[in-house]
Amino acid sequence: MDRAILLRRLYQGAVRNVSFNDVVELLHGLGFVLARVNGSHHIFRHPEILEMLNLQEVRGEVKPYQIRQLLRLVDRYQLILEVGR
Repeated sequence: MDRAILLRRLYQGAVRNVSFNDVVELLHGLGFVLARVNGSHHIFRHPEILEMLNLQEVRGEVKPYQIRQLLRLVDRYQLILEVGR
């Protein structure tokens, strides 16, 4: 899914049944990098912020509360989505 479309849907409240792979692609577009994996926990870091983001892949999807955490980070640090795929 296109990163901008996904981000817009998430802000509209569609935080359930979201593909883990789509969210990872969105994170890369926002400047996050995968720091480490521990079991089902994928820890992402952003070079400009101290907070880390923990995502769990459960049956190919991300937990809704973790998507809300992502949106709070985007708002708090005014992260900009890179253009393109």
